[in-house]
Amino acid sequence: MKLNTRLSTVASVVAASLMASASPAIAQEAEAQQESVELILVTGSYVRRSENFESPSPLAVVDSVAIEAIGAKNISDITQTLTINTGAQNNPDAFTQNATAGTSNINLRGLGVASTLVLLNNKRQVVTAQPTNEGYNFVDTSSLVPMIAIGRMEVVKDGASALYGSDAVAGVVNFITRRDYEGAMMSFDYQDGAHGDNKEFVIQGLWGASWDKGNVMGAVSYTNRSPLYTGDRRLSRIQDDTSALGNPGAYFLGSTPFIDPTGCVEFGGYPQLLAPSGTVPGLEIGFCGFDFGDLYSFVPDESRVSSYFKAEYEMTDDIRWINEISYARNRAKRGGSPTFPILTQPVVPANHPSNPFGAPVAFFGRAIGNGGEGDPAYTESDTFRFSTMLQGELASGFWEASYTVARNDFLFRVNDTLDREFNLALNGLGGADCNPISGTPGVGPCEYYNPFATSYSVMPNSQYVIDSFTATETIDSKSDLQVIEAFASTELFEMDGGYASVAFGGQWREQKLVQDYDDLANQDAFTFVIGNPDIKGDQDVIAAFAELAMPVSETLDVQLALRYEDYGGSIGNTLDPKLAASWRVSENFSLRGSISTSFRAPSIFQQAGGSTSLNQVVDPLTGAVAFAAVRSSGNEDLTPEESTAYNIGFSFEPLDDWSIEVDYWNFEFEDLIIQEAFQAILNAEPQNPDRVVRAGDPLTGPVLQINTTFVNANSLETSGLDLVTSYKFETDMGTFTPSLTATYITKYDLADPQAGNIDGAGRRNFTNIGVSSPELRYNIGLNWQNEFHSANLFVRYIDSYDDDQNCADGTAFSAACTQGFKSIDSHVTVDAQYNIDIGGIMETDSSYVLTIGGINLTDEDPPQVFTNSGFDSKVHDPRGRQIYARLAVEF
Repeated sequence: MKLNTRLSTVASVVAASLMASASPAIAQEAEAQQESVELILVTGSYVRRSENFESPSPLAVVDSVAIEAIGAKNISDITQTLTINTGAQNNPDAFTQNATAGTSNINLRGLGVASTLVLLNNKRQVVTAQPTNEGYNFVDTSSLVPMIAIGRMEVVKDGASALYGSDAVAGVVNFITRRDYEGAMMSFDYQDGAHGDNKEFVIQGLWGASWDKGNVMGAVSYTNRSPLYTGDRRLSRIQDDTSALGNPGAYFLGSTPFIDPTGCVEFGGYPQLLAPSGTVPGLEIGFCGFDFGDLYSFVPDESRVSSYFKAEYEMTDDIRWINEISYARNRAKRGGSPTFPILTQPVVPANHPSNPFGAPVAFFGRAIGNGGEGDPAYTESDTFRFSTMLQGELASGFWEASYTVARNDFLFRVNDTLDREFNLALNGLGGADCNPISGTPGVGPCEYYNPFATSYSVMPNSQYVIDSFTATETIDSKSDLQVIEAFASTELFEMDGGYASVAFGGQWREQKLVQDYDDLANQDAFTFVIGNPDIKGDQDVIAAFAELAMPVSETLDVQLALRYEDYGGSIGNTLDPKLAASWRVSENFSLRGSISTSFRAPSIFQQAGGSTSLNQVVDPLTGAVAFAAVRSSGNEDLTPEESTAYNIGFSFEPLDDWSIEVDYWNFEFEDLIIQEAFQAILNAEPQNPDRVVRAGDPLTGPVLQINTTFVNANSLETSGLDLVTSYKFETDMGTFTPSLTATYITKYDLADPQAGNIDGAGRRNFTNIGVSSPELRYNIGLNWQNEFHSANLFVRYIDSYDDDQNCADGTAFSAACTQGFKSIDSHVTVDAQYNIDIGGIMETDSSYVLTIGGINLTDEDPPQVFTNSGFDSKVHDPRGRQIYARLAVEF
């Protein structure tokens, strides 16, 4: 057993935690006052508490009113505004999410999109079958439930593995649907962006009914989002989105690249000279660059259908049966270049009728470049989930047993050039009807493909020959989840503050992942996306857990939790504890503290998977920026990562209706599971042909491909401060509530296997395993309410941070950044919203609420980053000003 050695650390902090914790159990106070208080499960505990209970763990709650106040039309709109969410992928583009367009996720504390456990009504959701570029399978928050069905979102901001298991390393986000809803509601949203044709339309419906023995609720939503292309709002410089592999292209004679002598600039290319003009008479040494910057998507063309149904039935006075069914269908199309670069260095024979060199030359380019239409990629995601649960009452507690099954079907399709067929076409044997054995080059159905610039004029290529070497890579993936869980909670004995309660239970869960690549991809037949073998794997986990909640006194509550998980095989098992306590020092001041250990096992994909993603890289030998393939492979020798997390905070109410919450948090990881940073490998081993594949000269030629795997990094430690405060006051003009939510990252230290020790706080972390980590983020809000009118104003600030892809003098990253890194500017945006209750004004039986609002009202550009697409998609939103209107009708 991997009994965490930090148990002794936990014990040593017990005394400090007991004296530095939060408020008492309000439920006991209410019971003493003989008031009737409904007890509920609060995220972060298996023991029922009063709705007013203040958790000893830091807990953020975003209710439906707050969701509506920010104008959220999907869950990513909520999480994107959370200051504790760092590095999530909610603005998918081809450069950061090649195959996961149309998805969204959560990344608490910047610890990874797979390190936050996402729950729906306290139950697990299946992860996506298609991983991110970094190899993480995550819960797609776009595929949970319709927004109209969400009652609130609860976030446990410290580690919660002792209660929920290994996926809760960074915390838990629990989406809780509305309870006992009766009636019907519809909402209509329309949003229009300031740039391009980017519009969004959302229609949602909710219905619920109750009777003596139970209730039912159903919700459905439809979203249609039109695309925003990079050409509609060009944020990048031409050199940021220019590939050295274009068409017209370049050709290698030996290890020297020469620009196509039959044309470059006149056909839209960008010459990149590597030697003075005239060095070789009649030829120019270098590349003919291709600007692909107008063809990709900031926002994909997307449609979503989501549905949710819940039914509760009282089988007896003490037993309740609850069933949930949800289904989400997401379709997305993102823009792409006409064709991908060809990384296999095909040779144009000397006898090719268009070859001006008179000798065999290696082609460095792409089949279609300048003048070609963009070729999109498609994603299709279908997510189904069914959960059934029995809840029963005990004399002094309750029990619960549940079964959850869920599946995500994910299909990804993208076109690429076939290696064998392209080579045949270069040799005059191209075409679907050409027999390469018996055919004659360039005769009848056998055609030459002309890669030279003469294809734009005197020797054009036929669509027939282009179609013969173009095919679609298809990845058909399935992710399955089954969970059987049972637990019981009961009172044990009476203490000064009330009854101590214990909860204990067990869980079995099974996860499966299948990725079926098409036959051509299985053969590595493509020239850029290459291909991959099929993937199939599963994990079975058995867990047992217990929690003890002790109201030691009227002012002191202590929570102890312990969880055992067994993965079997090489992963093994673990035992993780958590201690949390809250102490109400006075009526208006309380302290809280928690400490826990965590364990995260390598995923199926990280052990047995593999993929090829497309990324921008900087060659440290030349400083040249290139767009290269990054091919990762699984590692069966991975060991689990372990961590310790602690939190100390206080709540203070200096005046009535003025609250202040402050928390200091710290996470320490060992043996962190990561995909090696491709840029770090390139920086550390630029001339290792096993890791870095180059064109022409294997030691100095242009970068084509970087080979990575998954490893256990040395360590990661991050810490910071959270501040939440609000004050409500009444005036003759209505009720005003100013608020402030802020997160300051004090530490984000990484031990990268290639990049070494990194101080990652306030840094983009492009060259290492970390994520973009601006040190300070805050939201300043002001809410106003006056009878039938209300309004909200938000000012959102993201701090400046360093771009370790670029030096301060404007050159690409190198060890010689003597002036430091280029700074990414701070960013301030303003959101506003006005609501009017038309039904209230007109005294109708039904409710009609009209909302008009705007996001980023001043249309601020995201801070420029000298990288593909011109901004940091993991921090900033590229859409600019968004004006929206909503009509919500409730019957």
